[in-house]
Amino acid sequence: MYIDSHCHINFPELSARMPEVLAKMAQNQVTHALCVSVDLPDFPQVLELAETYPHIYASVGVHPDYEDTPEPSVDDLIRLSDHPKIIAIGETGLDYYRLQGDLEWQRERFRRHIRASRATGKPLIIHTRAASADTIRIMQEEGAGTDAGGAGGVMHCFTESLEVAEAAMAMGFYISFSGIVTFKSAKELQAVALAVPLSSTLIETDSPYLAPVPHRGKMNEPGWVMHVGEFLANLKGVPASEVAQQTTDNFFNLFKLAKDQAHA
Repeated sequence: MYIDSHCHINFPELSARMPEVLAKMAQNQVTHALCVSVDLPDFPQVLELAETYPHIYASVGVHPDYEDTPEPSVDDLIRLSDHPKIIAIGETGLDYYRLQGDLEWQRERFRRHIRASRATGKPLIIHTRAASADTIRIMQEEGAGTDAGGAGGVMHCFTESLEVAEAAMAMGFYISFSGIVTFKSAKELQAVALAVPLSSTLIETDSPYLAPVPHRGKMNEPGWVMHVGEFLANLKGVPASEVAQQTTDNFFNLFKLAKDQAHA
């Protein structure tokens, strides 16, 4: 069985066809999915999905790309996360790829998410793009990692270097690979994925984006996370069942609230 550790099935293009999306998950032995929040106005939709479907979990957070959106305080994040189906804080982090100018507001938002994670004990979902040095620095300064008494978390849709992965893993973070790792052009990322131990690996779709081969260019969905798992198995020369079991175990080891509910 597989778990999609990061998706956005509340987005209109997927929520409009939810029965089909859930059926495809079941067909491909994808047993659970984490629907990730990107802003506060749409958070109620994320939570509603998690409340409606036992095998769907949710997070609360504001994506670093979102400029014109209500800014969350630490107290906001703590309050909104006070629900058993909210198993994580995020997605949060830094993204210098699309935005320019003074991005101190982005760094401060990131810090507030880390502080909420520490206060609640709920792991972080971290997005970083063209900002890895500052991302790691702030994680260290704010004590995000389990090595500093934080809740740890996951570096989602990872596309950075092995050095960044190793710095995150040293803080107790998992590294999550999306459909990008299956692309023919992703040789450097594939080398990173080969080096990251399965014990520190998660898999995801980030759907509706980044559909893996053989569906590249199409709208992505959680049922296709199996292709990421199968690609990693082939890359590492291990059975697909081993990747499926290890990444599932990793998900429940990280998101303990999900584990409690799944085994209740």
